[in-house]
Amino acid sequence: MRLLWRGRSANEPDHELIWLAVSASSIAGGAVWLAFALPWPRCAFLAVTGLPCVTCGATRCTIAFLRGDFLSALSWNPLAFVAFCALIAFDLYAAIVVVGRTPRLRIVDWTIAQKNAGRIVVISLLALNWIYLLTHHDRF
Repeated sequence: MRLLWRGRSANEPDHELIWLAVSASSIAGGAVWLAFALPWPRCAFLAVTGLPCVTCGATRCTIAFLRGDFLSALSWNPLAFVAFCALIAFDLYAAIVVVGRTPRLRIVDWTIAQKNAGRIVVISLLALNWIYLLTHHDRF
């Protein structure tokens, strides 16, 4: 696996612009949802089993995060909190490279072992987050 900075080729999709637009649209949609005081989404898994799913608490985590209550956000859903922090970092990076038309960071030449290790890390993080939520399910 190698990290490299390179310019975007003419036939390559502008991933930074696409995902920055998706992120901004999601934030705008959430703001409209809150502005119109629409009902909160309910977790079907929680309703059926009485136990939180892997993403339970993410909405409350988002609201606490946007209000600047980071400790509360972290306690609602640690993985969602880390994802929001990563999203902010990516959005800053994407805005800089899109506006500045600078080279983009790319990860290339992944080996099968590295791909498998990445999959194991993602599944492990999801499992650890779910274990955390299950041990704190009295909050839901």
